[in-house]
Amino acid sequence: MTVAPTTDSASDIPGGVDNRADRHPLRLPFRAPFAADTLLSFLRTRAVPGIEDVRDDAYVRSVRHTAGVSVVAMTPRPGHVDLRVCADPSLEIGKFSERARRAFDLDANPATIDAYLSQDPELAPLVARLPGIRVPGTFDGFELVVRAIFGQQVSVTGARTSVGRLVESSGTPLERPTGGITHLFPTAERLAELPHEAFGMPRARAETIRRVADLVARGDLDLSGDTEPQEALQTLGELPEIGPWTLAYVAMRALRDRDAFMVGDLGVRKGFEALGLPSTPKECFARAERWRPWRAYAVMHLWHAHV
Repeated sequence: MTVAPTTDSASDIPGGVDNRADRHPLRLPFRAPFAADTLLSFLRTRAVPGIEDVRDDAYVRSVRHTAGVSVVAMTPRPGHVDLRVCADPSLEIGKFSERARRAFDLDANPATIDAYLSQDPELAPLVARLPGIRVPGTFDGFELVVRAIFGQQVSVTGARTSVGRLVESSGTPLERPTGGITHLFPTAERLAELPHEAFGMPRARAETIRRVADLVARGDLDLSGDTEPQEALQTLGELPEIGPWTLAYVAMRALRDRDAFMVGDLGVRKGFEALGLPSTPKECFARAERWRPWRAYAVMHLWHAHV
């Protein structure tokens, strides 16, 4: 990655941001190493048109928060990540920065995680190739669940295209778009009231999204990642169309479960095959037992084993 000098100009946010807004430039430190290119590549591949983008070595997206709406840019630098937020001065920037840290998994201790996973001789070469790999989080747990349901049994490209259509039709347009960032993700209240056909997917899955949205809108489902994840996972697991893969993906990226493991995931299976390991679900699960409590990081390595 090319590292640019740090400045405090709002123009540093790719695409430009209205400079009449209050600026909150922050440096978010992390423990080295940090596989920034891998993280940005992951987010770029899955970026939903209208709400997020990766350009100029930065992750840019629209975010709701306590003080309203912002376009946020996060740019990895040596030893820290630059966080740019243009927001109302009433924004509690400390709490907001915690959301940003979770999005990039900046509180991880890569030395501990890498050393532990490297004890497996088959996984060790992957760790050596990508030291400091992070588990990408999210700014919005509800959005992540909806995207996970869209991603069931379809390609990454197909899922992001379908979610992009939903954003365009039902998201909230920004008053001042920034480059390709034109909308906010639809609210839970909005999705709960949409008709099934608005989702462009089988009726049963659309109904599940509507039920998740209703639970979130009523305050009966907390996907913030601030509480014990098992309660949220139990609630989600009681809904139709939400199986082990979706639960593990949500646990990994939204609820910050560092031991989440998607035993039936195609990318995980391909990773096992790339390592020359047996790849049946039973054999994958058995092998992954030695990676506890860091199986989510092992998943990231397996996803990149065949790239």
